[in-house]
Amino acid sequence: MYKRILLLKSLKKTAFLTFYIFLIAAASSAQTENVFTNEVKNIVTKYDSIWDSNKETIVFTGSSSVRLWKKLEHEFPNHQIVNSGFGGSQASDLLLFIDDLILSYNPKKVFIYEGDNDLWSKKRPADVLDTTEEIIRRIKANDPTTQVILISAKPSISRWKIRGKYKRLNRKMERFTIEDTQLYYVDVWTPMMNKRKLKTDIFIEDGLHMNQKGYDIWYDAMKDLVNQQ
Repeated sequence: MYKRILLLKSLKKTAFLTFYIFLIAAASSAQTENVFTNEVKNIVTKYDSIWDSNKETIVFTGSSSVRLWKKLEHEFPNHQIVNSGFGGSQASDLLLFIDDLILSYNPKKVFIYEGDNDLWSKKRPADVLDTTEEIIRRIKANDPTTQVILISAKPSISRWKIRGKYKRLNRKMERFTIEDTQLYYVDVWTPMMNKRKLKTDIFIEDGLHMNQKGYDIWYDAMKDLVNQQ
């Protein structure tokens, strides 16, 4: 009888913990949605009026380094570019909003910049890559012919102290893309460096985001992949 009571208590405790974990996960998901929902809606509204479904589309998405690339669409005038970058996002946020920010445009190519904020939030490079793999899986399930280009984490003044993590993530992403001919890796880390020293004149005052000099480097690094048939 005593053992039965202990068993019932144990089962109740397990059920309570399971329910509690579920509530935390649900609250976390809802919080993420609340943070980015309005921004995502604004992106969707913007392109609802200008996106042509009859034209091939190239999507650039990810965190604020993409969002703040103001001249992106003008720098590739021969292509229909959708800039669905949303500031402060992590790979898990992009996965959450993948339908609105990527899949709804049936893109021929997708350039992704995530990982910067993830690592700064103390996520491991391996965790970032796991989430990125799921994003790619969803893109490929939508259209196996879509090319996916992973943009390396960039160096920056404000986050220089964790440069080792950024370099580890970049190595992991580069190795990962070698295994699939439809995956590509763009190295923006190297051209933003002057050998071992960071080029400091390519950033705005916050030491994190880039000025036009920085985006000129990105343009040079990506133009061949954008124009490649």
